[in-house]
Amino acid sequence: MALARKVLQTEAAAIQALVDRLDGSFEQAVKLLMKCRGRVIVTGIGKSGIICQKIAATFSSTGTPAHFLHPAEAVHGDLGVIQSDDLVLAISHSGETEVNDLVQTIKRLGVHLIAITGDCNSTLAQNADVVIQNRVSDEACPLNLVPTASTIAALALGDALAMTLLVAKGFKQEDFANLHPGGKLGKKLMRVEQLMHSGDQTPVVQTTTPMPDVIDEMTSKGLGMSCVVDAGGRLAGIITDGDLRRHMAAGTNIRSRIASDIMTKRPVTVSSDTLAAEALHILEQRKITSIVVVDSANLVQGVVHLHHLWRTGMV
Repeated sequence: MALARKVLQTEAAAIQALVDRLDGSFEQAVKLLMKCRGRVIVTGIGKSGIICQKIAATFSSTGTPAHFLHPAEAVHGDLGVIQSDDLVLAISHSGETEVNDLVQTIKRLGVHLIAITGDCNSTLAQNADVVIQNRVSDEACPLNLVPTASTIAALALGDALAMTLLVAKGFKQEDFANLHPGGKLGKKLMRVEQLMHSGDQTPVVQTTTPMPDVIDEMTSKGLGMSCVVDAGGRLAGIITDGDLRRHMAAGTNIRSRIASDIMTKRPVTVSSDTLAAEALHILEQRKITSIVVVDSANLVQGVVHLHHLWRTGMV
């Protein structure tokens, strides 16, 4: 346990040390990345190469197209992946690895090279347009040999670059949703149009519909509510099981009334392109089970129900 804690403390200290060390080089790197019209080619070997793969994936998922290039494969034909409008981000703690075999091709293509390295006097650093220092005082390895603190620090710098670019490019939650359609995260980022009950599944009555018919509509559609629309088909209100109970508790003879007598006016609505995560937040915040989906003309398009979000794994 003592060794495990020391490993975590050493790696945390390595990342913390980067905070005060960030300087104009980081800003220059961000500016070059912003200007890149092609892809960011991320390259490194060994443990750094694995970190590079993660950084490339983070770039790609946050609006900066990126590709991992293995240095050993690069010199056997894969160098062709680098195009003149790309940018290369190379990671090597020593700055003296096979990554340097790519330098001549990078220079010939006129491609900018950003280096993340622990040695600013290394061959890699000397050939880079921008150098971000990743020096660590000690690895977390008890032998001070296995890349641990240095790799986690490189990963953190990659995340810092990616997140800074995300903000600079105006990358929004909607953009993230478009790039993450799978898994539980993808479900949370789905649009409500993909989850809502629509068409014949949507409970809808007119403002003049007698309440017995309203109750039949609510029962048959099974959502515990019904939308109420005016003669033009625009949303006028909503009737829920709770509305029925409250009126009955107040002594109202609801069977003798029409929908407009019982409905709640100005119900909560969302548009069809609202993210499912946002709809879920509204449901939980308002303590309601359904939201009506309407278009710009306030015409009913469907209903999103909390139980349906549960069944799709949203919560």
